[in-house]
Amino acid sequence: MNVLFLCTGNSARSIMAEGLLNKLGNGLFHAFSAGSHPVGQVNPLALERLGLEGITLADARSKSWDEFAKPDAPVLDFVITVCDNAANEICPVWPGQPITAHWGVFDPAAVGENEQHIAFAKAFAILERRITLFTSLPVSSLKRMALERQVRAIGNTGES
Repeated sequence: MNVLFLCTGNSARSIMAEGLLNKLGNGLFHAFSAGSHPVGQVNPLALERLGLEGITLADARSKSWDEFAKPDAPVLDFVITVCDNAANEICPVWPGQPITAHWGVFDPAAVGENEQHIAFAKAFAILERRITLFTSLPVSSLKRMALERQVRAIGNTGES
């Protein structure tokens, strides 16, 4: 199943979510990330946090969500926003009518420089909990509406 994680800049949260799901999904999921207004580079602290967790994302790049709205783009099963700005924007029409959800996570790059390593660790932990819940869903046996409710509920776990 293909999952697209969205954030405005596609430099930190969505990148970490992509790496996490590709690791924790055990081959059942293929994760991607993109942004509505990509900043053009991946935050080095996001890559550092992934590396500390044993996750390499060699092809990580900040890219536009437009790449995933093209006719030759992968058919998406899920589109999940991880920042409030992207959740409030008008998204492109995604091929395949994917299930959408919002899993708002605070921006770890927005805190003071001295606090960023801790903030990235906290944001990573929130994403890891949510992605662990997501990968434990019986996606093949749930009907679309039930699955959509479950995926959206993961974003309401109280920490953001």
